[in-house]
Amino acid sequence: MQVQAATSAGDEYIRHGTPLFRRTNFALFAAGIATFGLLYCVQPLMPEFSKDFGVNAAGAALSLSVTTGVLAVAMLVAGAVSDAVGRKSVMTVSLLASSLLVLATALVRDWHTLLVLRTLLGLTLSGLPAVAMTYLSEEMHPDSIGLGMGLYISGNAIGGMGGRLVAGVMADFVGWRAGVGAVGAIGLVAGLVFWRSLPPSRHFTLQPFHWKTLQQRFAGAFRDAGLPWLFAEGFLLLGAFVTVYNFIGYRLLAPPYGLSQAVVGLIFSVYLIGTFSSAWMGHLAGKLGRRKVLWTAFALMLAGVLLTMTAPLALIVLGIVAITFGFFGGHSIASSWVGRRAGVAKAQASSMYLFAYYMGSSLAGAGCGLFYASHGWNGVAAFVGALVLAGLLIAWRLRHLQPLPGPPSKGDEPPLAEL
Repeated sequence: MQVQAATSAGDEYIRHGTPLFRRTNFALFAAGIATFGLLYCVQPLMPEFSKDFGVNAAGAALSLSVTTGVLAVAMLVAGAVSDAVGRKSVMTVSLLASSLLVLATALVRDWHTLLVLRTLLGLTLSGLPAVAMTYLSEEMHPDSIGLGMGLYISGNAIGGMGGRLVAGVMADFVGWRAGVGAVGAIGLVAGLVFWRSLPPSRHFTLQPFHWKTLQQRFAGAFRDAGLPWLFAEGFLLLGAFVTVYNFIGYRLLAPPYGLSQAVVGLIFSVYLIGTFSSAWMGHLAGKLGRRKVLWTAFALMLAGVLLTMTAPLALIVLGIVAITFGFFGGHSIASSWVGRRAGVAKAQASSMYLFAYYMGSSLAGAGCGLFYASHGWNGVAAFVGALVLAGLLIAWRLRHLQPLPGPPSKGDEPPLAEL
């Protein structure tokens, strides 16, 4: 249990440059690797699922969409459960249970069982992302939360890359089942590292679970002038990003490129750019102001979408790099901004942001299969371009967002205009 005493030591927030900051980010970095690896390891395998189980591209995309859809809904209550049980407890159980489900997925022999396991994975995984955001917003000093959130998201980037890379490359040599099993084993190790390394909460008190209080806090998030727009940004960011990665494999495996599954899997290594962009853009936004930086992430993604519509393979890969850089930077900025504006309802605001975030993945990632079937990659690019353009317009609107009321900023705290 994580009931904290109000000691002078417990009143200190985690700041960058300290051993406690490094320990916290090591644990959450491991959690990010596991979460995104377990979630997205099926993405490069969708063409393999089409061959093995006889499903089309839109059907294969359900292996990810059912997970993110359930994940989105379950996260609406995951934060409240962590209020009643404890942040670290919920996150640890989430990681370990999810890893076991992915290991079981490697053994299935029919499509419907695979979808059932992937659905359950959405439920178990929900205990980490929203709670991790809440933990950081509670425990990090205001001048360190942007960097802390960026480093956590960089773990997500490595996990997303690693899960796709391991599963995609192993599928070419020893089969997709071995790849999925390897990702599950890595998740178990990361879960144990997280359990041993994450410091207990020091700015959190257990709160009984009450539906009425939960509803009031969710409603309060929508009364804020900025939070609903940030929720929309989460939907558009991940919806656009996942759609590109869901269908790019089909394009590159087909003529005129005819790449192998292993080479397509290696293309997912551009995820490494997210380990830099999330931390760099998050820190830059903390210095210059989130309102001034968020729109640049969407502008970069839009340029990347246009590049993927060209024919040369090098330009397509460059477009994927631009989309990846912009996505991770934009997510780092928007997610830390939610925590800063949420007040006492941090868990609920984080849950709502991630609900919108993963619903974007589920709805856009699956729905775009219709565009791919009817218009090929140009249909996908038009769909994604519309999502990114909407995000750019909202980000431009957020430039005029009024600051939260409160006392003047002091010393190394961020100016209120940047909250």
